[in-house]
Amino acid sequence: DFAHLPLKPDHAARPLWVLTNGRIVLEAFSPIAHHAMDFLIAVAEPVSRPRHVHEYKLTETSLYAAVSIGLDATIVLNVLTKFAKNQLDDSLVATIRKYTQSYGKVKLVLKSGRFYVESEYESVLRTLLADPRIAASRIDAAPEAPRVQTAISSRPGHAVADPPNADADPSKPPPKADPLAMSGNDGDDDDDNDAADDFIMTASFEIDPLQAEQVREASHELEHPMQEEYDFAADVRNPSLDIDLKPLTKLRPYQEQALSKMFGGGRRARSGMIVLPCGAGKTLVGVTAASTIKKSVLVLCTSSVSVEQWSREFRAWSTLQDGQIAKFTSDAKDRFVGDAGVMISTYTMVTFTGKRAYDAQKMMDFLQSREWGLLILDEVHVVPAEIFRKVLVLVKTHAKLGLTATLVREDDKIKNLKYLIGPKLFEANWLDLASKGHIATVDCAEVLCPMAAPFYREYITEPTARKRQLLAVMNPHKIQLCQFLIQMHEARGDKIIVFSDNVFALKHYATTIGRPYLYGGTSQAERLRILQNFRYNPALNTIFLSKIGDTSVDLPEANCLIQISSQYGSRRQEAQRLGRILRSKRGRGMAGGGSARAAAPAEPHSTAPPTSGGPPPAWAASTTHDAHFYTLLSRNTEETYYSTKRQQFLIDQGYAFRVISTLTADAAAAAVPHLAYRTKAQQLELLATLRRAGPAGDSDASSDEMEGIDGFDGAASGHGATRPRPGGLNLFVRRAGTLKSLSGGDTMAYMEINK
Repeated sequence: DFAHLPLKPDHAARPLWVLTNGRIVLEAFSPIAHHAMDFLIAVAEPVSRPRHVHEYKLTETSLYAAVSIGLDATIVLNVLTKFAKNQLDDSLVATIRKYTQSYGKVKLVLKSGRFYVESEYESVLRTLLADPRIAASRIDAAPEAPRVQTAISSRPGHAVADPPNADADPSKPPPKADPLAMSGNDGDDDDDNDAADDFIMTASFEIDPLQAEQVREASHELEHPMQEEYDFAADVRNPSLDIDLKPLTKLRPYQEQALSKMFGGGRRARSGMIVLPCGAGKTLVGVTAASTIKKSVLVLCTSSVSVEQWSREFRAWSTLQDGQIAKFTSDAKDRFVGDAGVMISTYTMVTFTGKRAYDAQKMMDFLQSREWGLLILDEVHVVPAEIFRKVLVLVKTHAKLGLTATLVREDDKIKNLKYLIGPKLFEANWLDLASKGHIATVDCAEVLCPMAAPFYREYITEPTARKRQLLAVMNPHKIQLCQFLIQMHEARGDKIIVFSDNVFALKHYATTIGRPYLYGGTSQAERLRILQNFRYNPALNTIFLSKIGDTSVDLPEANCLIQISSQYGSRRQEAQRLGRILRSKRGRGMAGGGSARAAAPAEPHSTAPPTSGGPPPAWAASTTHDAHFYTLLSRNTEETYYSTKRQQFLIDQGYAFRVISTLTADAAAAAVPHLAYRTKAQQLELLATLRRAGPAGDSDASSDEMEGIDGFDGAASGHGATRPRPGGLNLFVRRAGTLKSLSGGDTMAYMEINK
């Protein structure tokens, strides 16, 4: 109950309710709401942002992020007071001051391949060293090692320096001193007195690089989170990369705003995360960050297909040439030309723990032997996984940029990113971008499919959860409605993606309806061939994808998505799949980001059940949206329960799901002459097939699980697609290769041994 909070006399003109528990409610309809919104993005975590009322929450991490971009306690409190309808509670003011004052006192610095914990406050370092985890990770300098000396410029434009002791006798060991002794320029010249004013004395100690994650975590728990900034303009040790954006490259306002949070004044790069919707140009943000730092860049992706996409984007938006961009995948192990360049790889290639081939090991040695100016982590929400977080130990980097559309995980490990990568620097508003035409407007619908009687009888008596899930997915009425929706949208000229987590269902649906499919066992060449045909071949308008297509697959032509099987209650997967059709539909014939295809009236030959005039039926595709997102659910099964959980993230972003319960198999049969499983005998035959199948459908159902996060990086397996091409499609593909590839020598290396 917040009734005790006193209101200001002019509260009606102010847009914020600031509550004692840190919750902030924004009236988005206020004339000055956009000013308050820009401020709240910087200091608070978005909780829910529907169209008229937004909710944010002040957290420890969000306040740390605010300080990292230059907002101190005074600024935060002044702006909150200006926009708030009520007086700020004293306890909330104290909390804001507490967290904003503790951030920025400790820095983690990479110098000459070694990590140092550095601070202007010696007492803070002693507090950190009192923690056994940090004390155990500390490296004591050997007697012959040089004393750690650090000088930080206190004037803008002055470089970070490591001044040597000119008077030291190299033949004598240095005197024993307090390892946290304040250090600076130790020269005896009188001329140095004038320069002394340019430096702030700092203390530091070295830590084991393998323990850097534990040190970050412990420091965060001690309420002294480590700030990671890279003064790239003053870095003369690492070679510069000749990279700029092409003259025609133009950033959108929200991309510029996101990058301003990372670079601030322009000389230093802050490590952190930028959250943008799928299709909003995260890759261009990464390319621009690399062009600003102008040092060697390492990009890590979730799949080899996304490696190719990042390579194309660097060539499209920047002045880099092919020789300056290298790829490290199962098929490509190249080095860039020159001292600096861009390396693009996958998480699994870098974190693989088994025995590597000779050329792969040479590439890993190359990655680990150098300092990288910038590490770009695509789909950064995968990093908290135990296997992938090793990337941050294996690679030495000055700045880290995490990019994602969905900063959510079901295992609650997303909170680890605040010390693994850094604070969230920027998060865009999905509905705001859609209203401005930067991403597509999407009509989201949940289609309830009645269960066929024999299938539902089997469902309620089946004790195995996996088998019940398979029965719900293979519901004949769901197959019929999927076939109906595909034909309806193909008649409109739409490009359709059908998603299924269950591989058995994926193959069966695709084979029954006569469309190509991709899953974990499909070879890399076949994947690229099918995706290329989907983009450019007007005869192929529908493809079926397993969960390997959830992330990092760029299909801007797609504007309709049908989901028939999913991963339980995963909010991340729901948002990532929606992102496959979020790319702006500009250029399709309607100005302002609309879709000519969606705006046009239904064609005379459109597949649709007959109506008797009047308003369109509830299941009719919207003509006011650019894209369409359908989730097919078997009624009265666990699918409906998990669907509610999956939608929560998108609902918090302001999306609404309409429920379609009037579209029946009979209505679909009236419109589609050759609808699958029309007769009861066909349905019983399908049920008998499912009874003979394993719990998940068949042995191939686990193939996607084996690929894990790197679903598109399975080219080394050499498996080809197992289904025939649908008849009547004139598919085409261009292939480029070498004699080495044709002779099977891709994974072989020549070595000459003198005996």
